[in-house]
Amino acid sequence: MSPSQFSSLPKDIVWQVLARVPKRSYPLLACASKNFRLLVRSPEIHKIRSLLRKDSLYICFMDKTNRPQTPHWFTLRRAENNPLENEYVSVDLAFPDHDESNASIIAYGPEIFFICGAHVHSSNLWVFDSRSGQFRRGPSMNVTRMYKSVGLVGSKIYVVGGNMAGDIEAESFDLKTEAWEPAPSLEEEMTWLSAATVSLDRKVCALMLVGACAVCYDTRDGSCTEFKMKIEEWWKTGACVIDNVLYVYYGRPGLMWYDTKMRVWRVVTGLGDLKKVRSVGMVEYYGKLAVLWKEHSGGATKEIWCRMISLERSEDGISGTAEESSQLLGSVPRCFRLHRVLSVSD
Repeated sequence: MSPSQFSSLPKDIVWQVLARVPKRSYPLLACASKNFRLLVRSPEIHKIRSLLRKDSLYICFMDKTNRPQTPHWFTLRRAENNPLENEYVSVDLAFPDHDESNASIIAYGPEIFFICGAHVHSSNLWVFDSRSGQFRRGPSMNVTRMYKSVGLVGSKIYVVGGNMAGDIEAESFDLKTEAWEPAPSLEEEMTWLSAATVSLDRKVCALMLVGACAVCYDTRDGSCTEFKMKIEEWWKTGACVIDNVLYVYYGRPGLMWYDTKMRVWRVVTGLGDLKKVRSVGMVEYYGKLAVLWKEHSGGATKEIWCRMISLERSEDGISGTAEESSQLLGSVPRCFRLHRVLSVSD
């Protein structure tokens, strides 16, 4: 059946079928036609996926009292008996590489990839399967790295910088063949020690706290470009890309998006009534922006809250509509620091 014939089926049938397609295939479907792009981004698709409990969030906190800091993982997913409610539970995700406490982490489909080489030289790759709850060791990188940037572009994980020898500046891991291969060499030397890394316009962008800038590696030709960050407080978990738009939660102005054409930061409108929060984590969840934050509740714990925001783009910019109420997910010890928020899907 051709794309046009499939799209001509009744809309409810099309939605039911596409909702069962692995979400990692949506970017490819979106390239097939404008109609497919609209279909995979439609709210109806996300509503059906929600009823099917297809997606979940993996949330990592680091215990600051330990040296090295130890990770503690939780999941947020639709309740089995009530798909309109979320369940927040602790999960046993014991990372097997004890020499690596701060690996770069990428989620692709139901799997989470841990690319080692944060503060110690390493070439190790570990893969966690959320369906079985098991780790397996993946193929090692071609070289050992430290202080690198990692991003997902298409069906490849790109690792940039961190090779002290300088012979392979960038390499990619093909998620289909599970093989490492050299990526286009960097046109110039750059610093890749970043607070957060995102993928935007097929580029791996390292967001820097120092210098308030973003350094981007183009995976197509190795060219490097920069753009400015706002000189405002922001958190490394408070940056994410949805539908190829970069969003960052800044301390004073709140939620903003980066206009790549005009090269300026713009406020997401419609959210003026939301109170300003701190220690923010953001990620896409069933087509909406999930915003997580902490509130001190007194004593030895702090509360973790979440609110969903619908985003809509128009000629005037991007506006947001927040759900009427926030959800209290649970409490964690005060010594826990929000470290990672990942979207995992079937």
